[in-house]
Amino acid sequence: MAHSIGNEVKSSKQLLETFNSQPYHAEKLVFANVGNRDVYNIAAPFIDESEMVLAGRVEARDSERSEVMFFVNRGGTWIPREGCVSFALQDPFFTFISGELVFGGVEVAFDTENPKKVLTWRTLFYRGADIQSLTYFACGPDHMKDIRLVELASGRIGVFTRPLGVGDARGLIGYTEIEGLEQLNESVIDAATLFTDQFRKDEWGGVNEAHVLKNGLVGVLGHIAYMEEGDIRHYHAMTFAIDPTTLERSPMKIIATRNQFPDGPAKRNDLMDVIFSGGLHRLRDGKAMLYAGVSDTEAHKMLMDDPFEEYENR
Repeated sequence: MAHSIGNEVKSSKQLLETFNSQPYHAEKLVFANVGNRDVYNIAAPFIDESEMVLAGRVEARDSERSEVMFFVNRGGTWIPREGCVSFALQDPFFTFISGELVFGGVEVAFDTENPKKVLTWRTLFYRGADIQSLTYFACGPDHMKDIRLVELASGRIGVFTRPLGVGDARGLIGYTEIEGLEQLNESVIDAATLFTDQFRKDEWGGVNEAHVLKNGLVGVLGHIAYMEEGDIRHYHAMTFAIDPTTLERSPMKIIATRNQFPDGPAKRNDLMDVIFSGGLHRLRDGKAMLYAGVSDTEAHKMLMDDPFEEYENR
């Protein structure tokens, strides 16, 4: 078992007690030309063919049948990129491995007799020189979201996983490494080392994005979640750092909560206190921009102090 630095496993509520909720500036992103659909659970924007592009989950308010579309900013409004490919996926993410774009999302299978009933889901991976050349190359195990890749300083590829229902734990984060993208498969993902000392048994979390820091540590942007009576969900954005050579981890810290973002609708009543920490842009002045899905209906961004700086200064 890989140990965290500090033995106490803290709950979401304990982490919130030490959360420094500064009055950061947050704002809703504006989307157009998507019909009567919501755009949420975005990844951070990235450069594709010399243009800033943002991937977002697009779906009707009463459905989970999602389309991932790529948007460009025109006068402060994000519109679908003309002629750009889209994917029948949820919750997009991306990284770059050896200069190549690696993109992914969650494929959902629905019951043919009950079209709103989700049977299973899995994470799909695509690679290419740019968005238009993306081709499928790997998938994760059934019922696993939040699989993320990161190119390490060593040249190896770190793989974060998130299996559900391991023993009496609701959901855990795992980690393994591969030499190249061609080694990514279900067996490798299933064999990852699991961090059994990170979450309380009644809580869970996952990795949304990973950043290699200047000292070789990996800064992790993720979420910690729990459920109250009535299946009311609470998702907070969190970070921690991991040493990929020893698998030692720093304690988690919450960096954002739903009430820091502007008010808005929720897809369902049980999703009012949910944020999806899709990505983080580190800026040059000790600040960072967090991009997040909010209450499964909207996409927001928030300027904050760079949460990874303290890990680089260790």
